[in-house]
Amino acid sequence: MPLTVFQQELLALLARPGGSDGYLAGGTALNFAPTSGRFSDDIDFFHDSMEAVAESFARDSYVLKEAGYHLKVLLSQPGLIRALVSAGDRQTLVDWAHDSAWRFMPLVRDEMGGQVLHEVDLAINKVLTLAGRDEARDFVDILHAHEHVLPLGAMVWAAVGKDPGFTPASLLEQLKRRGRYQPLDIARLALARPFDLVEAKTVWQAALSDADRFIRGRPHEEVGCLYHAPRRGHFAAPSPGLSLPEQGLVPHFGQPGGILPRVADIERSQP
Repeated sequence: MPLTVFQQELLALLARPGGSDGYLAGGTALNFAPTSGRFSDDIDFFHDSMEAVAESFARDSYVLKEAGYHLKVLLSQPGLIRALVSAGDRQTLVDWAHDSAWRFMPLVRDEMGGQVLHEVDLAINKVLTLAGRDEARDFVDILHAHEHVLPLGAMVWAAVGKDPGFTPASLLEQLKRRGRYQPLDIARLALARPFDLVEAKTVWQAALSDADRFIRGRPHEEVGCLYHAPRRGHFAAPSPGLSLPEQGLVPHFGQPGGILPRVADIERSQP
């Protein structure tokens, strides 16, 4: 699990309990997986309201100071507080931020992080993040999500459900501007394993091409959805040429707070 020992200590102190509207998200949560290749340089706690951000920071800063950690606030504005948390020569950034409560799945419980955003929502958030900023760390993360969570096309298709300001085509066009990184950009990242930039760019171009074909092949009434495979118990990308029932897939749309796949949909998918 690519988390530093220091980050693990902080998560053990700050893990969000059930019933709280706070949850772990961002690069740290996405990089929980042992297959991830990157250490995150910050910890992101998201909240469904700006008021909860301030309340959570006040609570967490007290807990951290009582445990002997030092906090230096670097940014404080409504809905976002960023602090450098340190102990001796060890340090990491921690963000307390507001994000929309709209998501595809309910929060999940993790032994280390407490309440955590579901991996499909983490991946979709990362697509929108990469569209909005051009940073190598997001590029590394989205390739991880493309390989281990969902193909890029399925993430782009679903992401416009969270951000209706995009169409799948306009979001994909924004992503096509990314991926032009230099070896020095990658060298600045804390990587868990070597990252082959040449191979990564080849994978990225193939992912973009596949995504273009995917979004052109899906019907408009399904835009903004994921596709759930009830008998397999996970999300998947439908193949062209076959109907969703033939592939054992049902559309899954998000809502505030997220929603589990419906039993009725599962029953209809059975032959």
